[in-house]
Amino acid sequence: MPTNEKERNPFKIAQMQLKAACDALGEDESVYLLLSEPERVLKVSIPVKMDDGSSKMFTGYRVQHNDAPGPCKGGVRFHPNVTEDEVKALATWMTFKCGVMNLPYGGAKGGVVVDPNELSQGELERLARGYAKAITPIIGERRDIPAPDVNTNGQIMVWMTDEYSKLRGVGQTLMATFTGKPVEFGGCHARREATGYGVALMAKEAVKYKGLEMKGQRSVVQGFGNVGSYAALYLEELGSKVIAVSDVNCCLYHPDGLDIKALMKHTEQNKTIKGFAGAAKEMDREDVFKVECDIFAPCALENAITVDNADDIKAKIICEGANGPTTPAAEKVLLDKGIFIVPDILANAGGVTVSYFEWVQNLHSFYWTFDEVQQKQEAKMIDSFNQIVEIMEKGYDMRTAAYMFSIKRIATPMRLRGWF
Repeated sequence: MPTNEKERNPFKIAQMQLKAACDALGEDESVYLLLSEPERVLKVSIPVKMDDGSSKMFTGYRVQHNDAPGPCKGGVRFHPNVTEDEVKALATWMTFKCGVMNLPYGGAKGGVVVDPNELSQGELERLARGYAKAITPIIGERRDIPAPDVNTNGQIMVWMTDEYSKLRGVGQTLMATFTGKPVEFGGCHARREATGYGVALMAKEAVKYKGLEMKGQRSVVQGFGNVGSYAALYLEELGSKVIAVSDVNCCLYHPDGLDIKALMKHTEQNKTIKGFAGAAKEMDREDVFKVECDIFAPCALENAITVDNADDIKAKIICEGANGPTTPAAEKVLLDKGIFIVPDILANAGGVTVSYFEWVQNLHSFYWTFDEVQQKQEAKMIDSFNQIVEIMEKGYDMRTAAYMFSIKRIATPMRLRGWF
């Protein structure tokens, strides 16, 4: 870890962001204390029988941050670098993300320490079912509703839903306990696209706020997984040229814009952007931070933008598709450069918003079309953007304004419940 930056622990960063917003609001110290630590942290050991007949133990977590506004909500990631503090941070951010979108949820998050690329399909299924079994005592459609996250998908949610339903032994499939499922299995249209679509929408609103037009804006997307690929696709559809994208292997560049649909097809076939014939240049993945652009969208993992690369970024707007992609020290550098930052708890809130729509539809067995879902998502996100801007214009950066907006919504039910 570089020595020129003191803090990159994501949970400590989440606490710092919370404290700054509570201080700006002049909130009761009790609000900060109640929100600075999660209500519940569950650590589990998951035994999985491997294909060769051996058994292996995997470590997993489920963190429930705050259930004052309603049941907890948050994804589950499968990644070798999952830590307890990371999951606690992600659960904390989820609470504020739900508050920003005025959803009746508190935040939660889950994770398993594993590289899913090293597992067979059968081993992955047994791990998913094992994790669902381990967290069953603390989840439920009115208590905590998991969803996909990094390296998890609709198929994994189906396995978890099926396992949970069997364990509950009620003789029916409990669809509303997990979201992010395939449409054919109680899922919601436009859920797969939702987070990336929301990133593009918020970039468009930021461009509009700056008095500009989307047409011709040059965008760069760091990370080309589910979020990054759909963010790039919708940025292109909204009129921007996506001139560079990166993944773990390389960065692709084309001054006239990459063909994102063709790149998505290439990536689906090859599991990497590397080797895409439609790029003018293939560079080192870290070069993505050096490409001059108008909109920069970090859509990979936390702590992507640090003091080591913040000076390299030449953009007017940063729209955070990942959770916690910018360290506090790097954010200061970016703000001093006059870069407008749309924070993660707003920019990537499309996923949880459409997960909420899926949950509502599961509870009532009434389903909306793709266009209806995207229209509802767009309306909610633009409304939140405008309300946060009103706070921001009183003299705050947009991240602090978003936290202030969210904390007000969370503190009220905590007061009404008599928690302080």
